[in-house]
Amino acid sequence: MFFDIINYYFLLKLGVKVNIKKIVKISFIIISFIVLLIGMINTTIIYQIRENNLTKQLINDLVSMQEKMNELLKDTTLVTSLDELESKKASFIKYELEFEEIEKIFSLRDENDFVDFFISDIHKDKIISSKLQLLYESEKQIEEAFDTIYELEKEKINLKNQFDIDYPIENDIRKSIDLKIQELKDYELYRLFSDVKYYSKETLYQYRNQITLDKWLKKIELFNEKYNHQEIDEYKQIVTKVGNQVVLLKNIEDKEDDLRSKIYNVVNQNKIYSSEIEKKIVELSTNFINLTYFAILLLVVLIILFITILGYKVYKNVGLSVDEIETKVQEGLEEIKNLNQEIEKTQKEVVFTMGAIGESRSKETGNHVKRVAEYSKLLALYYGLDEKEAEMLKQASPMHDIGKVAIPDAILNKPGRFDENEREIMNTHAALGYEMLKHSNRPLLKMAAIVANEHHEKWDGSGYPRGLSGENIHIYGRITALADVFDALGSDRVYKAAWNDEKIFNLFKEERAKHFDPKLIDIFFEHLDEFLKIRETFKDKF
Repeated sequence: MFFDIINYYFLLKLGVKVNIKKIVKISFIIISFIVLLIGMINTTIIYQIRENNLTKQLINDLVSMQEKMNELLKDTTLVTSLDELESKKASFIKYELEFEEIEKIFSLRDENDFVDFFISDIHKDKIISSKLQLLYESEKQIEEAFDTIYELEKEKINLKNQFDIDYPIENDIRKSIDLKIQELKDYELYRLFSDVKYYSKETLYQYRNQITLDKWLKKIELFNEKYNHQEIDEYKQIVTKVGNQVVLLKNIEDKEDDLRSKIYNVVNQNKIYSSEIEKKIVELSTNFINLTYFAILLLVVLIILFITILGYKVYKNVGLSVDEIETKVQEGLEEIKNLNQEIEKTQKEVVFTMGAIGESRSKETGNHVKRVAEYSKLLALYYGLDEKEAEMLKQASPMHDIGKVAIPDAILNKPGRFDENEREIMNTHAALGYEMLKHSNRPLLKMAAIVANEHHEKWDGSGYPRGLSGENIHIYGRITALADVFDALGSDRVYKAAWNDEKIFNLFKEERAKHFDPKLIDIFFEHLDEFLKIRETFKDKF
């Protein structure tokens, strides 16, 4: 079939007369094939974006699991009993198994599926793959560190338990000797024993090292030379035991501190790896979307060129009578009309699909963009725009949040309020959407670029990204802003529950001439029944 199409094309080019019905039939097949190709590209875009989002989520889970393991590792150094220690170990093993499960998911996804023959999985990118490998290796370091700390902590607990038994003995003997020295009222003995007491505190509570312990034992020996008594031998034995326990405890704590510091650096480095991976995914996703969008536009242009060339060749080379020509022209015009309608439908479908992609990343339903589109058209008509312009705005408004494809999932789907940095990142989606669309010369995409850039501007100038006010905000942006906010407030989102109507209407009255164009607010309330009917018609179904 493909070679037949080529043959017919060259016959036309060489001026050979062929059956007009066959030409139109084959042309329709070509155009249908291109339209099917556009549909396949759309499907591939959605599939690939879902794959990218899943990859980002899995990587975030890996880093989050390592942070939990690190916190547990720190908590393990604070336990006071063997039972607590075993409980911490059980929790760590649980996190360890969860990490390995996520790692297995990546291994399973390495198996090629149908789409992989055309587009490689994003986690197989050289940079992303190398960073993932570093995450896996660092997890082994955390495991080894925990095993070491577990053994050290077990030894530390045993030492502390023994110290709690031995220290009271040392304390009692020291106090007993102190009383006896005081009774003797020998200044030299009192001075020597004061040195013993001083180094007991230095050893047990301050330096806790072998050097200070040796000084303590040396002071005991000096004291023993002046005060030779059996009780001093007992005291030296218990001091040696208690002192060694304290020195060992300090050595263990130092080792644990070193390990904690090392793992803290590992986890921080992993956050850097995660950030680098996320930036690379955003870069690859943006390039992929731009490339596929260009391919779609190219295919649409090819359809138009094909129809133009075909019409020219038929007109120039096919010999027909005037009556036949008129008949054929009428048939051809009808065919071209149908094809143009198909192209227009395809373009609108592409625009709507791209808009739905932007919304789906923030876990909002496809019906959201449908409702916003219908509300926008209704507002445009009552505002005074003609039917054609209002219909075009209906087609363009679904692209208002297309910039969200470049916003990280951790921010986009955060269940709580954004902090200042997160809000700044989130607010960039308007300008990002404009940058994606502004280069097109097609009226629909020019309108979509305006909508994306200005639907967060406010009447009083407090909006973003440019702080426009009043009628300096394009009517397309003002209309889409009201439509989007009305639907968003009445819908459940990841960060809030849906508002009731009374609360929404009160807000709209308060925001008249603040957030929203006052004329549009008046139109909204004058035709409220029609807006509610649209909401009911396209309500979300779960």
